Amino acid sequence: MTLPTVATDVPDPTRTDGRLAPVAALGAVVLWASAFVVIRTTGQHLSPGAMTLGRLVAATLVITPFVLRPGIRARLPRGRDWWLVAAYGVLWFATYTTSVNAAELHLDAGTTALLVNLAPVIITGYATLRMGERLSLPLVLGLVVAFAGTALIAAGQQGHTRSLLGVGLALLAAVLYAVGTLTQKAALRRTDPLTVTWLGCVIGTVACLPFAPMLITELATAPVSAILAVGYLGVFPTALGFTLWAYALTRTPASQLSVSSYLVPAVAVLLAWLLLGELPNPLALVGGALCLAGLGLSRLRRP
Repeated sequence: MTLPTVATDVPDPTRTDGRLAPVAALGAVVLWASAFVVIRTTGQHLSPGAMTLGRLVAATLVITPFVLRPGIRARLPRGRDWWLVAAYGVLWFATYTTSVNAAELHLDAGTTALLVNLAPVIITGYATLRMGERLSLPLVLGLVVAFAGTALIAAGQQGHTRSLLGVGLALLAAVLYAVGTLTQKAALRRTDPLTVTWLGCVIGTVACLPFAPMLITELATAPVSAILAVGYLGVFPTALGFTLWAYALTRTPASQLSVSSYLVPAVAVLLAWLLLGELPNPLALVGGALCLAGLGLSRLRRP
């Protein structure tokens, strides 16, 4: 699949609510960070594909009432945009999510987040070369500092095994994340964020239907906590998180917004401390500070 090429990729100056984009991006980051923690505990009861299908079904059920309102036909993609949305749904919602679920069976959450967060580097390179975005020195410095912080967080994870299969799955997830973001960016030019997220959930659900028998069998023996966790993954990190991310993506260059994802491992460490009682390693604390510093650097403007 060839990613779209556009002449320019800057926020629409006619949008007056662009100041809410950082808030939306932060909300998506916090929700996605919580997903890493929940996936790690739920993976003991549900296989990767079944967990993805359950998550997408829950997300679709939540979003559908908000989308099926008068005027939906005018908001649906047209022509070539359908291919963009279809690719986005299959690659990001279905395949990326399953890859992350599988990677966390073989890697600790910190290492998984480190490898997945190669995606902003891929996004920045493509957006600069093919989408007309400007590669500024603050953005490059921010990427380097934030990635170094993620590496420290991963180094601070102790007592976990790391397999070649897990590394491969996490790297696959990074590529899918980058392609999904860039494809979504192109699809959002003519479709609103909520509709794009809903279509991604629907298409991703259809792509994951082969896991339906496995999901039914595993839910029958899974504890209530695991079933509730799947519902949480669908409603919050997926339905709400992806909608917030799409909203921010319509108002922010893809390369700049992708740096925000470096906060995910830092927030995941914090949530694991608060929710699971896992005391963060000193390296993880330093790494989290570097992630924040990198994000701040990437937002600087040259005078």
